[in-house]
Amino acid sequence: MDSTLSAYMMKERGCEVIALHFNYGQRTQKKELACFREICADLGVEEKYEIDLDFFKTIGASALTDTNIKVPTDGIEEGVPNTYVPFRNGIFLSIAGALAEKHGAQSLAIGVVEEDSSGYPDCRETFIDSMQKSINLGTKDATQIKIERPLVKLKKEQIVSEAFELNVPLHLTWSCYQNEEIACGVCDSCRLRLKGFEIAGGIDPLPYM
Repeated sequence: MDSTLSAYMMKERGCEVIALHFNYGQRTQKKELACFREICADLGVEEKYEIDLDFFKTIGASALTDTNIKVPTDGIEEGVPNTYVPFRNGIFLSIAGALAEKHGAQSLAIGVVEEDSSGYPDCRETFIDSMQKSINLGTKDATQIKIERPLVKLKKEQIVSEAFELNVPLHLTWSCYQNEEIACGVCDSCRLRLKGFEIAGGIDPLPYM
């Protein structure tokens, strides 16, 4: 939902969107890929990339990529939860930076949310600032990328309200960490999403168990 809203916000600003999706061995990989393709069609994206990163499963250490680790369903944990994938956004942004340089892009957009990030260190704005600096230091002098993070200071209910304002097809988005057909409703991501809809006074179009 966050990445999708970010894309629609950039299009609203008049940007041409080049879409990027990663298959990294996550539990809901097939569902997320199907959603990505449908969202690209709705956005009218002409150029998109689907990149496979199989090494995340080799690294493991996350409930999203290792099925031997149970996804927590008892409420939001303190500290960094086991659904954190080591340095995922750093790797995603590095690859996105390479593509941005290839296309002569001025901006990268990422849907990180600092407050509702479940304690993920790679969602902090200070981290995004450091990645922006690194990408610009490690690319050609003519490449000057700004990493846009339009949602970083928003609460989940504000994200839902903004999505309603822009007519974002929320029925095409997926947030559940562990199911691909019917969302579990109890993982951290489902809880944050449902709370956001509740406070915003909207109805989530996704099916839940």
